[in-house]
Amino acid sequence: MKLENTKAQMRKGLLELCVLSIISKNEMYPSDVIKKLKELKMIVVEGTLYPLLNRLKNDDLLSYHWKESTSGPPRKYYTITELGFQFLEELIVTWKDLDKAVNKSIAHAKETQTHS
Repeated sequence: MKLENTKAQMRKGLLELCVLSIISKNEMYPSDVIKKLKELKMIVVEGTLYPLLNRLKNDDLLSYHWKESTSGPPRKYYTITELGFQFLEELIVTWKDLDKAVNKSIAHAKETQTHS
């Protein structure tokens, strides 16, 4: 069971980067964000996403506006702000650095295994 917990924590740590990346392309309704995250195997539930969206909005990284819906009440659509784009760029740089470091670490581990 520990493996599943570790995998979930890894995904959770990258969720902010993924959500900002997804919303940076188009304004998004939260259920569309969830659908996209599921397609990417970054499985998330509403109970995880909504607090994150609120925090990103409160940090001025996202904004939202209401749109009328043909099938119910108005819907809240999120867009990334200028500050959000800057923040996303920094996260991407950090991710690339981490990705390089992790891949080097993995390669080293594989090398060590073959020499044992």
